[in-house]
Parts: sequence; structure tokens; C-alpha cells
Amino acid sequence: MRITGAVLESTGSERPFASSRPLTIGELELDPPGDHEVLIRIEAAGVCHSDLSVVDGNRVRPTPMLLGHEAAGIVEQVGDDVTDLDVGQRVVTVFLPRCERCAACRTGGRLPCTAGSAANEAGQLLGGGRRLHRDRAPVHHHLGVSGFATHAVLHRASVVPVDDDVPPEVAAVLGCAVLTGGGAVLNAGRPGPDDDVVVVGLGGVGMAALLVALSITSTGSGTVIGVDANPGKLSRARELGAGAAWSPDEVTGRGIAAPIVIEAAGHPRAFETALSATAVGGTLVTVGLPSPDARASIAPLGITAGARTIIGSYLGSAVPARDIPAYTAMWREGRLPVEELVSSTIALGDLNAAMDELADGRAVRQIIRFDAPPPVT
Repeated sequence: MRITGAVLESTGSERPFASSRPLTIGELELDPPGDHEVLIRIEAAGVCHSDLSVVDGNRVRPTPMLLGHEAAGIVEQVGDDVTDLDVGQRVVTVFLPRCERCAACRTGGRLPCTAGSAANEAGQLLGGGRRLHRDRAPVHHHLGVSGFATHAVLHRASVVPVDDDVPPEVAAVLGCAVLTGGGAVLNAGRPGPDDDVVVVGLGGVGMAALLVALSITSTGSGTVIGVDANPGKLSRARELGAGAAWSPDEVTGRGIAAPIVIEAAGHPRAFETALSATAVGGTLVTVGLPSPDARASIAPLGITAGARTIIGSYLGSAVPARDIPAYTAMWREGRLPVEELVSSTIALGDLNAAMDELADGRAVRQIIRFDAPPPVT
């Protein structure tokens, strides 16, 4: 079938992206779903820093690639052997499928699936190969999803069903921002209601971590503190209920020390700030994705003598089929206002400019809505 999508032609384009236009909006050919695959009509897709990191070259991926990994849509067709999804059902996309056979999949979410990671690196689906073509040439999939398009074919392991009462923009954000940020809190940090929690980096993932931490501490005496260099994001954190919101310099100057610290900025200076804010005996969970060549300066003695723990958490150490229903229940009960993460709604044709908004720190989550077919440009 013919679809419209946003293809990254090459990485490392000059800023502003609104002018250099690394993403081309145009028509592609999408194969029907094969065994263990589903065809979905995309309703909403979030613009995430992991998309930007491919555009600017910090994360090396094969091109051309149809970007987008945080999305929600409606099942329109199922392939052979898919018996647990119905046509017309809403699903959330997941950017790291799990084969459920490798040793990593037996760690309860602590380690990313070996087969899923390999497929993502190659720009393929979990079952192998590509379903996207343009002018008879293959186009790579982004993290098994390629959600910046009107339709997508995904492996069954790359989607999780949700009920119809979950709006598309909420469902989309559950699949990356909440799964990653919330999981860094719930699965890796594991604070109690009386624990203070510091979140360093208040983008989509960091704000999601802040919301989940607030939900936990709402029944106890713990305080949630947001940290970011952007004053607008500090104001937003306070509006969402953070007990305090400070710049990195203020955190250092005040000598903040919390038992649980989440680093969600993906920058070495943010990692250093987060470690400095980790109390003796505390745990630092790093969930941000910096450039592969980024380096941080730390004092090992402070880790040893202070009995501090550093945990790396990819995808929030999540098992999506387990965790997305839990976050959905929290949202339905009013304990997790996911819609507050959405900073704006845009069209597919706005995507290059949206990357500038994200790079400049002016956006938390921009959501592409596919209510009407976008123009081909």
C-alpha cells in the first residue's frame, strides 16, 4: 500500500533543521504484514530526543530511515499467527521488541533483548527484513516502529494493546517517555513514599519520571525535586507538583543529597550533577542517552566510601506488556496525568522545525496527529 511518511535522508545536517530539511515528507510503499506482524494506522506520534539524536548524528543508524518510535494507532490487518489482536484495536508501539527466548529477556526487564537490539541496529523488524520501500529501494525501520507515517507494519512484539478510553496522544507517550522515565523510577530506583527523589533533565522522559515519582511520594513525606538548566521547564515542574525545581548550579550550591536520583538528560554534565546529588548510600539511575563519545568526570572514592550505587536503565528496565497496563491504570485513576507531558500538537509537515524546538530545549513532547492525511512535499 502507499503511505506518507518522514524519511531521514542522511545524518548530521546543519541547524536549523527547518532550513536544511533532513527529513523528507513523501510517499513510500509499505508491504503487507507477514507472519507475527501487524499493520496499524498511526493516530499519534511523539517527537523524542532519540529521534533527534539520529537526525543530528549522535546515534548512528542506517539511512534512508523512516523515523519515529513513540506512537499509537489502530490495528487494520494482522499477519498469520497473530491471534491475540483484533482489527480495530488501539495499540501502543514499543521501540525495543522482546523475543522472550534469549537470556536477556529472562532478566525481568533489566537487560534489553539481544535479538531486538540487533534488529534495531540493522534497521529491520524483529522477524528480519524491511517492509518499507521507495522507488523500489528499501528504507530502514527506526527501532522497529517507523511511526512518523500514516501507517506502519510492526512485529507483534513491538505493540501493546490498550483500551479505547486511552486517547491516542496519551497512548503514544506511554510507549517511550512514560515507559522509560517512569520505569527508571519504578523498576530501577524503587523509591518508597517517604524517599526524596531528584530528577535531573526535564524533557519528556524526565518529566514522566517526575510524574511517576510524584505519584509514589503522594502517600508519604518524600519530596520530588526537578533539575534543569531551562527556566521554563523548572516552572513547568513546579506546576506539575514538584516540591522544588532548581538549576544545576543551585543544586550544587545547596548541597542537595537524595536517596534516589534519576538522570534523564543524556549529557555528561547532567550525569555529574546527578551523582553529586546522590546521598550516601543512595542510588543514581541513569536513563539518558548521551553521544557514544561523551565522557564524565567522577571521583571513584565517593562511590566506594559513600556506598553509592549507579544503575544503567535502558527503556526504563521495562517489560512493556507488564508495565504499560500498569501505567494505563495509574492514568485512569488520576495518579499519572500523562496528557500534561504534551507541549504541542503538530502536523507531519512540521517535523523538521519540531526537531529545532527539541534541540533548543523548548519542547517536552510535541505530538504529531494524523487526523487527516498530510500533504506530500
